[in-house]
Amino acid sequence: MTRIDLTGLAVRPAQVWGGVRLVPLVRDEPVAGLRLHREVYERGHGCFPDSVALAGGITYTSYVPHGFVADWSRTGAEAASYGTRLGTGRPATVPVRRLARRRQGEPRLRFLPLHLALEGYLALHFGGPSVVWDEWSRAAVRRGLSPRAEAAYAGWEIPGLAEALRVFEIHPGQCGVLLYVADALAAAFAVPHPDDYLLLHATLVEDLFGELVHQYAHYGAPVADFTAAVESGAVRSLADLRRAASAQERAWARAHDGLMARDLLETPYAFERVHDMGGFRLYRFLPPFLRSGQEQHIGELISDRKGRTAYLKTFRLSESQIRRGHLLRRLADADWHLGRTAEALGTSYAELVARIGRAGLGSLLNAHVVARRARGEET
Repeated sequence: MTRIDLTGLAVRPAQVWGGVRLVPLVRDEPVAGLRLHREVYERGHGCFPDSVALAGGITYTSYVPHGFVADWSRTGAEAASYGTRLGTGRPATVPVRRLARRRQGEPRLRFLPLHLALEGYLALHFGGPSVVWDEWSRAAVRRGLSPRAEAAYAGWEIPGLAEALRVFEIHPGQCGVLLYVADALAAAFAVPHPDDYLLLHATLVEDLFGELVHQYAHYGAPVADFTAAVESGAVRSLADLRRAASAQERAWARAHDGLMARDLLETPYAFERVHDMGGFRLYRFLPPFLRSGQEQHIGELISDRKGRTAYLKTFRLSESQIRRGHLLRRLADADWHLGRTAEALGTSYAELVARIGRAGLGSLLNAHVVARRARGEET
């Protein structure tokens, strides 16, 4: 377990549009040796195959509004995709086979933003019961948690987000943003170079956001804007005014890091390395799934040799998604034995069965066996 390192990124005062707050992330210097640029794909010339055939005549497809290509060639050539299409008009459904794929013979790697992170969450203990306890159905033992799906919303379904991205000022040196909805951290996004961010700023409306963020956007009230107060008596020159303004920015940054983004930065994550690329590494990460009431994120990250974050994108989990992750972890820790899991959770066998049902995993249980054992426990 380790934490997200945002060394080299500093926050600037937020900009507000209704319930949306964008906090700029700026770098004093770009991350050398890695770039994200723009590349538009058309049908037959994209980065992923046209179809993926599965058993039983089923074809797997996934909506991919845009993709990124990381380039560490140091040539400055364009290397990130935006607006992936299967044809003319608006972005459409794109089949997916591999979520991170290197260009053959080139120092470039295609990957689909947030899909690496979501794949990691959906694959959490995907194989299901590792021991054939009789409480589990034959389907659970044979197929595990397949199929498994989670709800997500496109950015254009978040009220106010598209307008905020359109009207907000992009700061000099800006390489990322922290996005808040109703002052709840919805996502973090960072890239290596200011030119990359200038190009990819608008792609946030095509990203995926969780159910909790969608609800906050619809039902949350407008948030207060950042304001600075300077004592007029202490300002006698432009230099005094500049120092006072800088002090206000530093004070706001300290308050932001210590309060608004605390859970993101202080949570220990489990990182999984996906790909090595020159002096950089691509990871995806999962939170500890603690039932603490704190916000928890999944995401993906590219770091350099010193462990500094060059690229970051996160997805905030809803409370129900955290509960499912927590329950799956505790089941796996107890070798999927319901009695031992209930004991570890400090609950009864019957309540554990009910929790599994509420988590959407009730179909994996052998209803007759668990009902008989639950009755036996009650007596």
